[in-house]
Amino acid sequence: MKKYLSYIITAIIALILYYLLLPPINLHSASFYFYIIIVLLVFMFNYSIFSISYNNREVMELLFNKRRVRTIGGLNSKVYKTCIFIIAIIIAGTFIVNFFCSPLFNAKSYHNRITIDETGDFTKDVKEVDFKALPLLDRKSSGVLGDRVMGQMSEWVSQFDVSDMYTQINYNGDIVRVTPLTYADPIKWFTNRNEGIKGYIVVNSVDGKTKLVKLDKGMKYVPSALFNDKMERRLRFKYPTTLFDNISFEIDEEGNPYYIITTVDYTAVGLKERVTGVIIYDPITGKSKKYTKEKIPRWVDIAYSASLVIEQVDDWGTYIRGFFNSIFGQKNVVRTTEGYNYLAMDDDVYLYTGITSVVSDESNLGFILSNMRTGETKFYKVAGAEEYSAMNSAEGQVQEKGYKSTFPLLINLNGKPTYLVSLKDDNGLVKMYAFIDVVDYQKVVVTDSSKGILTAKDNYLKGTKTEAKDEELTKEKITVESIHTAIINGYTYYYVESKDKKFKISIILNENLPFLKVGDTIDIGYYETGGKVIEVEKVY
Repeated sequence: MKKYLSYIITAIIALILYYLLLPPINLHSASFYFYIIIVLLVFMFNYSIFSISYNNREVMELLFNKRRVRTIGGLNSKVYKTCIFIIAIIIAGTFIVNFFCSPLFNAKSYHNRITIDETGDFTKDVKEVDFKALPLLDRKSSGVLGDRVMGQMSEWVSQFDVSDMYTQINYNGDIVRVTPLTYADPIKWFTNRNEGIKGYIVVNSVDGKTKLVKLDKGMKYVPSALFNDKMERRLRFKYPTTLFDNISFEIDEEGNPYYIITTVDYTAVGLKERVTGVIIYDPITGKSKKYTKEKIPRWVDIAYSASLVIEQVDDWGTYIRGFFNSIFGQKNVVRTTEGYNYLAMDDDVYLYTGITSVVSDESNLGFILSNMRTGETKFYKVAGAEEYSAMNSAEGQVQEKGYKSTFPLLINLNGKPTYLVSLKDDNGLVKMYAFIDVVDYQKVVVTDSSKGILTAKDNYLKGTKTEAKDEELTKEKITVESIHTAIINGYTYYYVESKDKKFKISIILNENLPFLKVGDTIDIGYYETGGKVIEVEKVY
């Protein structure tokens, strides 16, 4: 009877461990095998304890070594050996399978785990920068603003904390970061669980406007809740075999809050992760729905994690000529640079990071843009400065102030890839903006942030202006249909309309511009940037 108790107690402990650890019941999951091993060890311990049935004579004989006892608490039993055998099979089997599924034997499949389009044209794919829709605030600055607005809600501060998620999304045409509130501690969950968390924070990444959005119905089933209210537990019980990866917080176009959970699959055990879809989870009702990656709703912005995209791109660049070349010859081997940022284009969020040689240097061979919803990735062969070299160049312009640079934003400025960074003081406040030429990071211009981003842009263009080459320009004879003037930073600009096109012409280009009138013709040259207003480079 005592032996059967070991089975019963082990089963109870196994259920408790499953409730706490929430492992997926999936043969590709390392945590599943870890759970099995823990349960087997618990069973071995219980079986040994409850199998002791020695009488006093046997104990005395054991103590005085009068004879060898064959079975001590069942430790040499068939059950015990079977458990050891299963554990050994799990460990050895995982090692062997993963070894034969590793890049050593499958370099080509690792190289091909992501499809990268190398035919992209930067000036065509990335629109001319719109400074009215440029996310100047990074995640850290958003966190400072979010904590500040939360601090103004005295009745909430004592009950809730602010999550550090700050997911960047497109929301009704605005680029924002959103983050949920969380229960401050288990006691706050217990006292507030009936109403839930009734708000989340939205930070506009362009102008920094921050607000706490209050909900009519609270979010009850969230990651910071306990027991059966905990989000991860509800998901595991509904999807026991599904592998979860990235978790982000987003809002739909109506402002309803959701958690987006990426579902994945592996080769062997934990190798070559790939996205299979997402689960959209409503923290207010606790209901969820699974989508394949081909059917993810358009309002969802983040399905792929940044770490997965970078891992896949690194494999693409590392194993381009096989495994041994990645270690010894390293011919054509490339990798991503340290760090990344996001771009917002066409109602989608794209991850940006540079591609550099595996031999560490201060230059990039180009960069990739990866759609965080679909995983579609493009590589642009634009040789230039590595991001940290550009950041150091910007910091060097104001080294006496000790400002620190943010990771660059990559923008299309006048048809050229350009880095834009913010320079912050020790308190995390933005003090200056810096524009850096991607191709030549020595071309850098910094401007006090109080003067505005447009002034910083104009200062950069004037400070780095070079004579435009005729062969690079689009030449056109236009007829003036309307003309207006504007003075910007002390310079006069003429805004000319002709055949549904709008041109911006600086007085510096031609001294006869003040005499232009409707009906006149003029020969101009400009870069094709795709912007709404075309900036003229030459007047012939």
